[in-house]
Amino acid sequence: MNRIKYLFEFVSVLFLMFTANTRARGRGSTDFDVHYVVTWGQDHILKLNQGKEVQLSMDQSSGSGFESKSHYGSGFFQMRIKLPPRDSAGVVTAFYLTSKGNTHDEVDFEFLGNRQGKPTAIQTNVFTNGQGGREQKFVLWFDPTTSFHTYGILWNPYHIVFYVDKVPIRIFKNNKGSGVNYPSKPMQLVASLWNGEAWATNGGKDKINWAYAPFKAQFQGFSDHGCHVNGQSNIANVCGSTRYWWNTRTYSRLSANEQKAMQNVRAKYMNYDYCSDRPRYPVPPSECRWNI
Repeated sequence: MNRIKYLFEFVSVLFLMFTANTRARGRGSTDFDVHYVVTWGQDHILKLNQGKEVQLSMDQSSGSGFESKSHYGSGFFQMRIKLPPRDSAGVVTAFYLTSKGNTHDEVDFEFLGNRQGKPTAIQTNVFTNGQGGREQKFVLWFDPTTSFHTYGILWNPYHIVFYVDKVPIRIFKNNKGSGVNYPSKPMQLVASLWNGEAWATNGGKDKINWAYAPFKAQFQGFSDHGCHVNGQSNIANVCGSTRYWWNTRTYSRLSANEQKAMQNVRAKYMNYDYCSDRPRYPVPPSECRWNI
C-alpha cells in the first residue's frame, strides 16, 4: 500500500513539473499577434515560425513597423533582433518606447547601418515632454547581422537602464525631485525599419545603396513584461508597485558586477556622449551629474 502511494505521489510530481515547464516554454515563445499589431508597411512584414518571429523589410517604396497593443507605465522590455546584413548605410532599425504626440516621452534604441565591413552603431536617447537631445552612441563589439542578440529597456520608478545581451550600457536615473524630467507618460513598445539616410550614417553623407534592397531585420521574443495602463488613472501608484518584479529592490540599482560591466562597455565602445559635447551644451544638462 505504501509503495502504491509513493508511486502515485511520484507520478503527480512529475506531472506538475511537466505542466510548469510547458507553461514556461509558452511564456518564452509568445505569438506576435497576442501582444503586437502591424502599423505600417503591411506588405513588407513577414511572420515566420508560426508567429514566433517577424521579419521587417524596406525597399524604395516603403519601410515597415509594428507596435504593442497595450500602453505601459513601467516594465522590462526585451526583444531579440538580427539586423540587416551587408551594406546597410542609411538604414535605421529601431526598438523603443514612446507615448507619441508633440510632448511625448520616449526611450530609444536606434541601430544605425553602415558601409559593408564597418561596425554598426547603437544610438540611445531619452525624450521627456517632447525634448530629446540626450544621445549616447556605441559601437557594437559583435556583428549584429549574423545572429540574434537581446536588447532590453528597464523602466521603473528608479531609473531607465539600456541593456545589450543583459549587459547594462546606459542608465538614466529618476531625479524628478531635483528638477530633472523623467519619462512618466503611458508608452507603447514600437519596432520599425526605415530610411534614415539624411542623418544616420556619417552625418548623412553615406546614402542608402538600393542595390542591396530589400533590407531585412528579424525580431523574436514577444512576451509581455509591462504594467498595462490602458484606461487607468493614477499610473505612478499602480505601475510603481513592488508587486511587479521589475520594481522590486533588486532592480532599483545596478549590482557591483553590473556597474563594472557598464563602465567597461562605456570606456571601450561609447563614441559619443551628449554630456561631453561642449559645443552643443556649454553647460552640461543637469541630469549628467547623476547618470554615470
